[in-house]
Amino acid sequence: MVSEVQERWPALFSCEQISQEFCRITSKDLLESFRGSLDIYMPRLLRLYRARKGAFGQKMEDVLDALDEKTSDILTHRKTAALRGLPIFVRDDTSKFFLQCSASDTEEQVIRDATVAILSVHEDDDALNAVNVAVVLEGAIILQDLPDLCTAFAYLFGLLYTMNIDYPKEMFYTFEAVQCIFFDLGSRCSQRIRSLRTKLQL
Repeated sequence: MVSEVQERWPALFSCEQISQEFCRITSKDLLESFRGSLDIYMPRLLRLYRARKGAFGQKMEDVLDALDEKTSDILTHRKTAALRGLPIFVRDDTSKFFLQCSASDTEEQVIRDATVAILSVHEDDDALNAVNVAVVLEGAIILQDLPDLCTAFAYLFGLLYTMNIDYPKEMFYTFEAVQCIFFDLGSRCSQRIRSLRTKLQL
């Protein structure tokens, strides 16, 4: 489906066009709304993660430990940790979503089986800082050279929403949380996300 739309409407697969189409459909600014909501919910999410990290095993421990090791650009790393921890908190499966490779790796091998994903490319000797962040759909890079994971997440959500693509089942609750909590779109959401929204309002 994506390849067919990309062939017929290549302009849609640009950051500017995704933002324009999202605004046309929702009357919301994609990046501004996402970043504004992340600013609001990031500290609350991190408090929830730390309060309940024992219930989520090593994955949540790794997200929080990586954040605690940062000594610069802390705000960006806190936002990244909030997004990386969200699917863990709502018990989604991130194994095929947050993809990583080094600059010397062949990207095609890493993304070929990915239906919906974010790829972070690192220098061979620096696994902590991405030199390229890309959006992946149906095994192909759709957007690349994005500045950070937060921006990539926003554009990926915007693309799925504007194209009316079903959220991947492994990450369904994460995208539902972004839709219902971050963007306040839709009148109904699952009990799991209603519960999260209530916790974030306390």
